[in-house]
Amino acid sequence: MAQVTVEAEWLSRTLSTLVRKHQVPGAQLAVHVNGETITAEAGELRYGGGTPVTRDTAFPIGSVTKAATAALAILLVADDDLELDSDVTEHLPELGAPLTLRQLLSHTSGLASGPDSAVAATMSLRRFVAEHCRTPELVLPAGAGFSYSNLGYAVVGRLIEEVTGMTWWEAIESILLRPLGIRPAFVVAPNPLTSVNVASGHAVNTSHGRTRPVVQSLAMGEAPAGALALSAADLLRFGLLHMDPAETGLPDLLPAELAAEMRRIQPGADPIGLADGWGLGFGVFRTGVQHWIGHDGNADGTDAHLRVNADSSQAIAFTSNGNTGIGLWAELVDELAEVGIEVGSYRLDVPGRRTTVPPEIFGSYLNGDTEYTVSPAEDATLRLAIDGEIVARLTPHEGLMFAQQDWESGQLVHPGRFLRDPVTGVLDRIQVSGRLARRAVGSGRC
Repeated sequence: MAQVTVEAEWLSRTLSTLVRKHQVPGAQLAVHVNGETITAEAGELRYGGGTPVTRDTAFPIGSVTKAATAALAILLVADDDLELDSDVTEHLPELGAPLTLRQLLSHTSGLASGPDSAVAATMSLRRFVAEHCRTPELVLPAGAGFSYSNLGYAVVGRLIEEVTGMTWWEAIESILLRPLGIRPAFVVAPNPLTSVNVASGHAVNTSHGRTRPVVQSLAMGEAPAGALALSAADLLRFGLLHMDPAETGLPDLLPAELAAEMRRIQPGADPIGLADGWGLGFGVFRTGVQHWIGHDGNADGTDAHLRVNADSSQAIAFTSNGNTGIGLWAELVDELAEVGIEVGSYRLDVPGRRTTVPPEIFGSYLNGDTEYTVSPAEDATLRLAIDGEIVARLTPHEGLMFAQQDWESGQLVHPGRFLRDPVTGVLDRIQVSGRLARRAVGSGRC
């Protein structure tokens, strides 16, 4: 592989330019290449507040937390405290269906995404799992396919608590992050520590030129799926677990064979719109002959991304405190490609020509208690509402695929698709942002 050179000055200038272009209040970038880590920061913690982002500023990383929860679970597998393919009801008898750790970590458990954060806001992690998993209404049979699930990672968090005797917060910090030299912050915790150096999230409306801070709304029970706040430098440090400790200088925590298993695409894990496949806690991205692993995270008004290529010993971590950070990331991937780092990232465009849709598409679809409603919009596009709130504009393409555009910011987000029953041919499912929802009884024009 050709030698890649990344200059610190270029990295800083590029990040600052993109922060201004995408109206992101603040961001961080960390790049590991040629055995060296380079970091850059731009903007401020809170829009108009004047406090600059520093290398140590923690950003809510949203769902990238799942990669850390998965790594913690795999460390317990390495210690023979857990097994990948054993029924987890051995430890959590309150679960209403046999599930394995492998299925939970690869989003092939069939569990729904989970209840709305407001519903679970007053629940502990123990109660959250007990009440919502006792008799789960699976969106798919366990092991049959991919449906992104926050609830599945709440189950993993409870499993970790049961076998360690610690809370998830204590375990993730003491077993995984502290040994790596990482001091985490948390969006939500039983005994939260206040920190003045955690960036605020922001809702950015580019068409109206309006930027406003937003409050994090994650429920306690969802913590293992999204509660971490880290700097890009620390997020990158976590990602370096998948590289040779002799090169990184980090503790040899993760056995090589288990690290390789985390990077392997798991059976049935087809995360259309998110990645090319899914391993144990990570999406898998193919760029030519290279394979990257990583995870994307969107908290309330924040956007974060982690990518690691164990073969080339390259890694990228990006954090931002604006909902427009996803557009910045997409352009940043192109900028890095120009200097020779072909970052694995699922492209936001949709294959095939734009097309019209059959009327049977319209109606409601359910993922657990969450209702997805598709209705006509102008210019032959579609409106997507979640629990009655319009969240995205969908542009239909061939093969029942669609592009998805955030309703408020106008940013392109993960593409998705509609699906037909393979036996009857009836259009009965939608897969959006990795989550599978089934046609609600009596809904639509089938």
